[in-house]
Amino acid sequence: MIVPPPQATMSEMISVFRLDLITKLALAILMGGAIGLERQLAGKASGLRTNILICLGSALIMDLSMNLGASFGDVRVGDPGRIAAQIVTGIGFIGAGTIMQSRGAITGLTSAATIWVVAAIGMTVGAGFYVEALGATAMVMLVLAGLGRVEYRLLRMQRSHPVTVRTKPGVTLEWLKTALFADGLSIVKAQIFDHDDDRVFELELKGPARQFEIAKAEMLDREEVLNVMFG
Repeated sequence: MIVPPPQATMSEMISVFRLDLITKLALAILMGGAIGLERQLAGKASGLRTNILICLGSALIMDLSMNLGASFGDVRVGDPGRIAAQIVTGIGFIGAGTIMQSRGAITGLTSAATIWVVAAIGMTVGAGFYVEALGATAMVMLVLAGLGRVEYRLLRMQRSHPVTVRTKPGVTLEWLKTALFADGLSIVKAQIFDHDDDRVFELELKGPARQFEIAKAEMLDREEVLNVMFG
């Protein structure tokens, strides 16, 4: 009489096929993809594929870190957090690569922060805390999409700012007014101080908040301007 082999239990199937890992990686793709899609639609360099890969890789490394020590027997060998801790260090290099500085204007900070938090979400998924990861993803989406509109409106608000512009001798106030007007700013007050090797303008500028950094970068690109300092 042939005895049929016993049916594999669900826990054995999960253990053999690592269905739990497949679930983690699938969730990492969905969560990283949701944040990456928002970044892609916003025209950012760290878009859909970048955020998916970061979240996926973080989840995989976190799972490996938690299971590697236990794979050598019943007794855990080593610290399960050692490999996972390197994600934080490694993601810092990627984040630093997204930050650019040009003539006093810094861009890419939001993209770098997004990459960092996506890696954290991936680690949370890899550790098996699915509810926490889903909640964090929803909050990140709210910050990027919802608060982005609020930030845009704040940057469009009018404000005044003292600015010191150091130029070559002979540059006129009218030339400066024309240059600043092209960037959406107007001069409210102006004082001029002449020196042997330069001319200094002490200005009170008014315009949209977002235009001040743009105007600074534009002014520094002109050969007549030596320096621009915000008070």
